[in-house]
Amino acid sequence: MANIPLNLGNLTAVLGTQWGDEGKGKLIDILSEEFELVVRAAGGANAGHTIYLRDPVSPTTSKKFVFHLVPSGMLHKACVCLIGNGVVLHLPTLFEEIELLEKNNISTNGRILIADRTHLLFDYHKEIDAVQEERKGDKKVGTTKRGIGPCYMDKTSRMGIRIHELLNFAKFTAKYRQNLATLKDLYGEITYDTEKELSELKILAEKIKPMLVDGAHYLHTAYKNGRKILVEGANGSMLDVDHGTYPYVTSSNPTIGGISVGTGLPGRAFTSLVGIMKAYVTRVGSGPFPTELKDQLGEDIRQKGGEFGATTGRPRRCGWYDSVIGKYAVMLNGLTDINLTKLDVLTGLPTLKIATAYKYNDEILPSVPADLDIMENMEIEYIEMQGWTENIGDIRSFENLPQNAKNYVLKIEELIGCKISSIGVGMERDAMIFR
Repeated sequence: MANIPLNLGNLTAVLGTQWGDEGKGKLIDILSEEFELVVRAAGGANAGHTIYLRDPVSPTTSKKFVFHLVPSGMLHKACVCLIGNGVVLHLPTLFEEIELLEKNNISTNGRILIADRTHLLFDYHKEIDAVQEERKGDKKVGTTKRGIGPCYMDKTSRMGIRIHELLNFAKFTAKYRQNLATLKDLYGEITYDTEKELSELKILAEKIKPMLVDGAHYLHTAYKNGRKILVEGANGSMLDVDHGTYPYVTSSNPTIGGISVGTGLPGRAFTSLVGIMKAYVTRVGSGPFPTELKDQLGEDIRQKGGEFGATTGRPRRCGWYDSVIGKYAVMLNGLTDINLTKLDVLTGLPTLKIATAYKYNDEILPSVPADLDIMENMEIEYIEMQGWTENIGDIRSFENLPQNAKNYVLKIEELIGCKISSIGVGMERDAMIFR
């Protein structure tokens, strides 16, 4: 796909606006054709970005790629990809993804860089994640158990280990063992093969040497030299540790503040901020979900949309589009554009609903409430819209969409106060409408 009709400027960020799984990977893959650098800003292997690449020999089939750590621009040979300092990095997982790319004849040589301030995630973080979740009993958050929270805990408690420390392996090993002893005092015996992990890391320490850069300096230099940079967000705004449905959130800031901190790029430098949102809403794990469909319709949407976690395979909860959280995400992030994804999944539904307001004690709430008791007990106000039956998977022009589909898109745009500049109508890379 070429000649993308979006004027995004030289520094663009793509962010999730719901509870993650909005389809960020696909748009990042498409936009990467227009950019020289693609940067991952935050999160870890708890995020899975899925891209379907149509087979040039057999156009009716597609190759599926799921990236957990490698930035989604890797499928474009001209792109250099940088893992930013805001990421918590499990090195063995990264090199598994690199190996998979090489097996598919996608060269990574010189194309993957890592900010030297990036914190390392170890197997003991995964063990602790499982212990913490088990101790919560029926108050489980529903984490991916990939060790993300415990790694960020180490970072903020100033006992984290950054990737540059691997270059002095003896000193690194001493700190690793000291941390492990401290954590065992807190969590009891952590049962995994520490010597195996250290042996593997010693091998990987040599491999990462040519990949390390001073992330912020590298990006600022690239920006000043006029190189086009695309920053890839992970998770979604409603999972933000500060602004999301706390405590049922991730351990980082998927909003614009986390993008700046996780790269070293100042917020005022961004020329475009693109929010990704599904034409309906999904959520994995526990936590409030105002528009959730707990009936057969919710299951039908799950099956038709393939709503199963890219990281865990868990079924996603599905519900109607929620313009309250849509407007909230636009406000939090200062979004300039919206990419509305999976519009095709709604084809065939006779009636569609859009949540327009939250009501509690007979009063309309001004925004998303912090109090989860309110969120669990508030009333949802909806509008109903007529659906469409026509297949829209091959449509590439907004004007050619069925009128009811256009009405649905335009109503969402009106409610959230941000232009919907692109619309996903299928899995493949080229199944996108730009307007």
